[in-house]
Amino acid sequence: MALSYEFSIGSVRARENTMFSEADAEQMLALKSVDELIRFLKDKGYGEGDTVDEIVESNTRRMWKYIKSIAPDFNIFEPFLIQNDVHNFKTVLKGTMSDREYEQLLMEPCTIKKEDMIKAVENRRFDVFPEWLRKPADKAYKRLTETKDARLSDAGIDRAVLERLIFLGKKSGSVFLAEYFNTLVFYANVKTALRGAKAGVPGYFYERALCECDGFDRQAVIKEALTGESHLVKYLEKLDAYDCRKAMSIFAESPSKFEKFVEDQLIRLAKRLCKLSSEGCEPLMGYYIGCEYERKLIIIIAGGLKTGTPSEKIRERLREIYG
Repeated sequence: MALSYEFSIGSVRARENTMFSEADAEQMLALKSVDELIRFLKDKGYGEGDTVDEIVESNTRRMWKYIKSIAPDFNIFEPFLIQNDVHNFKTVLKGTMSDREYEQLLMEPCTIKKEDMIKAVENRRFDVFPEWLRKPADKAYKRLTETKDARLSDAGIDRAVLERLIFLGKKSGSVFLAEYFNTLVFYANVKTALRGAKAGVPGYFYERALCECDGFDRQAVIKEALTGESHLVKYLEKLDAYDCRKAMSIFAESPSKFEKFVEDQLIRLAKRLCKLSSEGCEPLMGYYIGCEYERKLIIIIAGGLKTGTPSEKIRERLREIYG
């Protein structure tokens, strides 16, 4: 029997009740060691394993198995899966060129099988890739082999996936996905431009790295970035799109707080358009994104515990959660 979104939404709403709450986050912040965090996660039934990484990976596998079992159309998750494809391509490419181990760094699920990805890079034959990725992958391969410049190699492939996200968001017919990926791409552009301006990269880098999206004047940003970071920041401070004005005031205070602000913008969007939705694919999308933010919560807290960072400092880095 074919699954319906009515059934899927009911299932997801029940699952959301088991997600971490603010109280759970506070309990984790009060823990004194990674061992205590591992016990906490196991007691909550979050996942299995002897380390935080193993438990998180276990939960991620379980999440995807669940989503596949209830999604009427799993293809709606393509925009998220292709980001894993591009991560895997860059990982395999750099690992192959430097003769370093990389397989443990590959991500799942993805639309291109790991073995197909490895074979494609080793043979420089990208016909197994989707059409939108073939030329950018070949160019990335060529740039890395000829220039040894990983940043330049990444630029074109990153732009290709960002453009694909914009396309898929519009194609989906989902107001949430269109706005979510426009926001994501807008700030991906902003972060690339800021890093480039600070490093003093040449103009051709921006031409290859930045892509068009709503609210982003690509040529104007390139012009300001080439004059230096301070000029670019002043330009971005005047933009209202996606709360950019506020984002840049936070960037001036702390780049790490800026990163948190951007991620909080995305989860708030999911909570506004997915958590309260009663039809379509949005509740499933929101649940997936909420699970990803749970994973980030655990990783940030685990990192703080490993380094002995005070709980108040860890709290400053935590993103909002979906539950």
